[in-house]
Amino acid sequence: METWNRHLGKQYLAIVNPAAGGGRSRRLLGPALERLKAGGLEVQVAETRAAADATELARAAYARGVTNFIAVGGDGTSYEIVNGFFPRALGAERPTLGFLPLGTGNSFLRDFSDRGVEYAIESLLAHRSRSCDVMRLRHRTGVLHYINLLSMGFSADVAALRARRFSGWGELGYQAAIFLTLARFNRRPFPVRIDGAESFDNRRCLFLTFNNSKFTGGTMMIAPKAEIDDGLVEYVRWGPIGRSGLIRNLPGLYDGTHIEHPLAERQAARRIEFNLDSPVDVMVDGEVLTLHCEELDVLPAALNVVA
Repeated sequence: METWNRHLGKQYLAIVNPAAGGGRSRRLLGPALERLKAGGLEVQVAETRAAADATELARAAYARGVTNFIAVGGDGTSYEIVNGFFPRALGAERPTLGFLPLGTGNSFLRDFSDRGVEYAIESLLAHRSRSCDVMRLRHRTGVLHYINLLSMGFSADVAALRARRFSGWGELGYQAAIFLTLARFNRRPFPVRIDGAESFDNRRCLFLTFNNSKFTGGTMMIAPKAEIDDGLVEYVRWGPIGRSGLIRNLPGLYDGTHIEHPLAERQAARRIEFNLDSPVDVMVDGEVLTLHCEELDVLPAALNVVA
């Protein structure tokens, strides 16, 4: 790859997940790139071929001095790229990440606009960037980084079931996973300690989320108080609500009013410790993982995002 002038801010490496959105990403990429090039941006393209390829491509390019990137795909593509930057980017030149949400969606961008690809292209052409915190999770076998959210409990259970049993079913698979998770309805404790509190919170709950931005699942406003640049993780907990109560209050998950429910809590925190007995399923920026979580903290303003 040719050497780029990193200070012009007009040269990008687009890392493309061609399978995102059932192939939609590859089909729509050409017209989007033409618009960016017509606006004066120089864009080179690298395609992924397998899971974690985006991480390796971003890591290698950043090591060569490339600092401007575009994630072409969904939330999972952005997640992989971010994990290619860190931890190397700590104390080094801050990378910049733009988006072309040509996959199934980009929850992170919805904090700024509901116009998806159009807004993303406008932001890139206008060189509109802002500082963004990065969440750092240490777990028993390593460390990962994210910019949207991590969840455990009901939402992670739905995502895990969909990925493992209904991945090829589209929206129907999502509905089937919700139905089966509701049938099992496993409310359980995930012991956490917030900012060095005296003890761990061992109460049962429906779900916990640890958020940098507001949205998940495209349109679900799980953390209405979250801000991407406040140096804090937005912790949202919903206690052991019953099935009928959850169904009645589902609309609140989409407009953010669920945090007003008597069983809901939220808190802005700098550090969260986990005291889990074993690994659990988690959803991180749309990706389903099984992790033995240990500690979560914040890397303030560690990334520039084009938004």
